[in-house]
Amino acid sequence: MQLQFLGTGAGQPAKGRNVSSLVLKLLDEINEIWMFDCGEGTQRQILETSIKPRKVSKIFITHLHGDHVLGLPGFLSSRAFQSSEEQTDIDIYGPKGIRSFVLSSLKVTGSRLPYRIHFHEFDRQSLGKLMETDKFEVYAEELDHSIFCVGYRVVQKDLEGTLNAEALKAAGLPFGPLFGKVKNGQDVTLEDGTLIVAKDYISEPKKGKVVTILGDTRQTHASVRLALGANILVHESTYGKGDEKIAKSHGHSTNMQAAQVAKEASAKRLLLNHISPRFLTRDCRQLERDAAKVFENVKVVYDLDEVEV
Repeated sequence: MQLQFLGTGAGQPAKGRNVSSLVLKLLDEINEIWMFDCGEGTQRQILETSIKPRKVSKIFITHLHGDHVLGLPGFLSSRAFQSSEEQTDIDIYGPKGIRSFVLSSLKVTGSRLPYRIHFHEFDRQSLGKLMETDKFEVYAEELDHSIFCVGYRVVQKDLEGTLNAEALKAAGLPFGPLFGKVKNGQDVTLEDGTLIVAKDYISEPKKGKVVTILGDTRQTHASVRLALGANILVHESTYGKGDEKIAKSHGHSTNMQAAQVAKEASAKRLLLNHISPRFLTRDCRQLERDAAKVFENVKVVYDLDEVEV
């Protein structure tokens, strides 16, 4: 499971940062890629990565500001040009209005897609658990921005315990169908009367990972709830230390506020995203140093950065 950042800037493209988009690569887990936000130029950023557009099966939109959605029509159209590859449907989750925006854009540009888009629109009354599969759950909660905006909590379900095959062989169990019975939790009796107790040869279930990806927001308790115990918290840092007043007026957060959220949520790692174009590389290093005084395991991310979860 990896996160890759396609755009880490706020508001408008800059020379070193494109606008908001990132992907959660779940290739080993379910052979899919999930995208979160799709700002202008996202399809161009993908060309600098190993991402195959057809592998993007779900897109989660945090809110309808242009720097988070204007890349959608272009990405969806480019995805259709993968004619040599299998065409697969795509699910788009987002606030009410995302369906109208996408379909209107495709209609006026005469774009025809060889796959279906399944829209899942929500409002304040329909938040909570948005989707569930046999391996993952996705939750959403409203944040505090200048328009309706959400954060997402992606929860990997606990992984099954693994079978200790070597120990079973040493105990005298012949390789074959009996191994499958033990793996399924069934006790087995050998010909000599030895009882093989399944639970003694299966490790404890492994705790699934949690990734929290927030949209634009002021500091809010909802961010803490979404990030509780998260392996990674992706939090906007449009502003820096001392900018609390302007951050609040514009519906954003500072690096220090993001660090406080991570600390209160007992997150394991904090990635600062959605960086204002006014911050140069040296300024970003200062953003990290300042935030680290509140929450030590923090990093400012850059376009195309890839982070193991």
